[in-house]
Amino acid sequence: MYWFHRQKKIKREDHLKIERFLEDYKALKSARYSYADIKKITNQFKDKVGQGGYGTVYRGQLSNDVHVTVKILNNTKVNGGNGEEYINEVGIIVTIHHVNVVRLVGYCADGFRRALIFEFLPNDSLEKFAISDRDKHLLVWKKLLEIAMGIAKGIEYLHQGCDQQILHFDIKPQNILLDENLNPKITDFGLAKLCSKEQSVVSMTTARGTIGYIAPEVFSRNFENVSYKLDIYSFGMLLLEMVGGKKNFDVMVNSTNQIYFPEWIYNRLDSGEELRICIHDEGDAKIAKTLAIVGLWCIQWYPVDRPSMHVVIQMLEGDGDTLIKPPNPFVPANPPRVTRQASRRPHNELEILVECE
Repeated sequence: MYWFHRQKKIKREDHLKIERFLEDYKALKSARYSYADIKKITNQFKDKVGQGGYGTVYRGQLSNDVHVTVKILNNTKVNGGNGEEYINEVGIIVTIHHVNVVRLVGYCADGFRRALIFEFLPNDSLEKFAISDRDKHLLVWKKLLEIAMGIAKGIEYLHQGCDQQILHFDIKPQNILLDENLNPKITDFGLAKLCSKEQSVVSMTTARGTIGYIAPEVFSRNFENVSYKLDIYSFGMLLLEMVGGKKNFDVMVNSTNQIYFPEWIYNRLDSGEELRICIHDEGDAKIAKTLAIVGLWCIQWYPVDRPSMHVVIQMLEGDGDTLIKPPNPFVPANPPRVTRQASRRPHNELEILVECE
């Protein structure tokens, strides 16, 4: 009885918190829908297109020519509800206006039923192109470079273009959607954090993100403090996945040996060997090498050794032949030294951020 009463109280407080939050955001003019509207928009949840830890995604229609995707958030979660995650995602994405960030069309907060309505992007996520040998041939290397550039510009906007800095915490192929022209848009801000631009430390109580893309400092402060550089690490893993056409935290088989794929890429570059991936001409080879080198810079163990996203964009836009190969991120780690390799690091020192209330 006590547990039942407590859960009911938590959900009631959760509901009131969301209502107060949405009242504050009325001025931003995002449309609010009832749960009955959501059922009508999704045709009684007929077309399911995806499912994750925080909810299920359906395709829907606002009118004959306006298609949307509707994310129905789970009604139950640890600590009695998903109000914090809902407020987090709406509060962040409703203020973002960038060509490489998915657009929020509307929302639903009807009792304990919550949903988010986004613009519909017909080409699904980058995942099917990044890790599927069957579909990857549909994207030429020039288009992969353009997609990488678009993602980088979206992340740079989150880090530098907003009034407050936004740490996404979950950059991965599944959270990069592609429009009709295969332009990338970053989505899923449920784990994101708003941060001030002053130099301080991001406070964290638990690790967040997806295994394989989480920066080492999220797990251990031995790798320095958590900052916007964690998104750089995730982006680097994403780039290597685009190069290799497979999940980068899987192993690849090379004769009788098994080796971590990013390490395999580094070893090939270090020895001057070809990457042995599907390329058609010299231009393709240069793009693949550029993406690999930039990816390896981004996954350096210590945040101070990773470039900012502004520098990443410069590296992607530049001549791949002039890129400097990064230090080996797979050697046994030593304690961080802020000044080490300063002459060959193509970026500024780490700027640490403070999480806002």
